[in-house]
Amino acid sequence: MKLEAYLFGGATVFLFGTAVIYGIYSDLEPVGMAGLVLSGGLCLIVGGFFWFVSRRINPRPEDRKDADIAEGAGELGFFSPGSYWPIGIAASAALVAIGLAFYYIWVLLIAFAALMFTVGGLLFEYYARANATH
Repeated sequence: MKLEAYLFGGATVFLFGTAVIYGIYSDLEPVGMAGLVLSGGLCLIVGGFFWFVSRRINPRPEDRKDADIAEGAGELGFFSPGSYWPIGIAASAALVAIGLAFYYIWVLLIAFAALMFTVGGLLFEYYARANATH
């Protein structure tokens, strides 16, 4: 986790440094300054989280200099070989964005219900019917 903390720490330093330079050359233009400062703050939050987590767990092979490549091998998790639910989630999220963009409350309600249905379908895909893993 220290590697991730260093990456986000570097991004934080870059964004805050860029914000300072941008502020000097743009006469404190508010939108760009806000974007850079807030992006730097978000990177700081994520980097700080990774730093605190890295202090509480054992070092991973990525964090040790004496680690071999084979130490990082193994199962990373279960990934669905073929699922159509992400397509539905993307379509529902696009419909939510359209509803928000045009401020159509009725489209937003239908799209949000569709989004909840498709997220639930993806979440419970391997707990129902033919895919159930008993």
